[in-house]
Amino acid sequence: MSNFLAIATVTETLRQIVDGAIREDVNGAAAKAVRPDAPDTELPNPGVNIYLYQVTPNAAWRNADLPTRRANGELSQRPSAAIDLHYLITFYGNESQLEPQRLLGSTLRTLHEQPVLAREKIRSVINAAVAADPQHFLRASNLDEAVELVKFTPLPINLEELSKLWSVFFQKAYALSVTYQGTVVLIESESRPQPALPVRDRNLYVNTFRQPRIEEVASTLGRNEPITASSTLLISGAQLRGAATTVRFGQIDVAPPASQVSDTQIKVILPAGLRAGVQSLQIVQPVLIGTPPLPHSGVESNVAPFVLHPLITATVSNGQSTVINGVTFRAADVTVTFTPNVATGQRLVLLLNEFQNAPSSNARAYRFAAPAWNTITLPPGVNETNSVVFPIENVIPGNYLVRVQVDGAESLLDQAADNRYNAPQVAI
Repeated sequence: MSNFLAIATVTETLRQIVDGAIREDVNGAAAKAVRPDAPDTELPNPGVNIYLYQVTPNAAWRNADLPTRRANGELSQRPSAAIDLHYLITFYGNESQLEPQRLLGSTLRTLHEQPVLAREKIRSVINAAVAADPQHFLRASNLDEAVELVKFTPLPINLEELSKLWSVFFQKAYALSVTYQGTVVLIESESRPQPALPVRDRNLYVNTFRQPRIEEVASTLGRNEPITASSTLLISGAQLRGAATTVRFGQIDVAPPASQVSDTQIKVILPAGLRAGVQSLQIVQPVLIGTPPLPHSGVESNVAPFVLHPLITATVSNGQSTVINGVTFRAADVTVTFTPNVATGQRLVLLLNEFQNAPSSNARAYRFAAPAWNTITLPPGVNETNSVVFPIENVIPGNYLVRVQVDGAESLLDQAADNRYNAPQVAI
């Protein structure tokens, strides 16, 4: 590639090529590179003036260097700009001697014979400039090392376009001129990319798109059986088995044993750390890539919800009685122990249903929220607990079945042989 001096080097090399040709063909002629509206004393007479009037991106090379950076932002290769140079070549001299036309013929012949800037010519121009002036601005140019040589072609420009081009030079009379394009000039950044280690193995991976789909999540004990912290889940669906299969519970990933994974079913034990309430799971199938194979991002299934029910035990303490209008009411603290733990911010509700040995339509029921507006308050730095105290009041003494709702997920009740609920119970 070449550095920022490439444009100036192209212009100077082109000027010298034209200058060498016209000096032999027209006596006293010289080539310059100034603005066409420069003072007459600065314009060649006779001679040729070369003026860079436009720069455009090269369509073929403009995106050839992408990407230039790695995913972490490190430079992997030097970015380069690919441009085309548009030149206005103007001819001056004695019109009665047809000097402008003779100079035009000489220039056209020369650029047709030498349409490419040879590396040797570019280097000789740079060396000559440095020999005359060691501090010349071209001393750091490296255009001769560019991977693509600069080629010149005449541009077909009609009278209207030529008129618009000359109109930008204020009050300047038109002179015989042609336009040429130089392509392609590659300007490379001076930044230094970090060298990469050599590649030892090359692996090619082709995978068909098989997105897993979850249709049902249930306990292995039965479709209608509640799911608790000790449950094993049965996930049913399609295309569930991949080269590597992971079940994602929220932010927790579990890799079930390969023997428990098939294309239509997966059995997986619930991981520790889940909270009671509505939970979600997803099947993730990472792609094994590399040597040795390591998991990379792959395909993911739809998200399926399930309800994780808490398991509880309950005790009563600090009981007090109050008699109102001959009716005894009890107040107490009901301490509930949870599996799994409950966390701050979860909504807890205690449900009490009177237990009766004989069926009755007058069984009493009570509902009490956890303290602090239905949320748990814990010491600083603690965000979960397995025990919560519910203050209750105005409860008729008796035996009560105990349930707790955690974010709407209700704890379970045990059944007796006669199918009646009988535990857990507390005496109020």
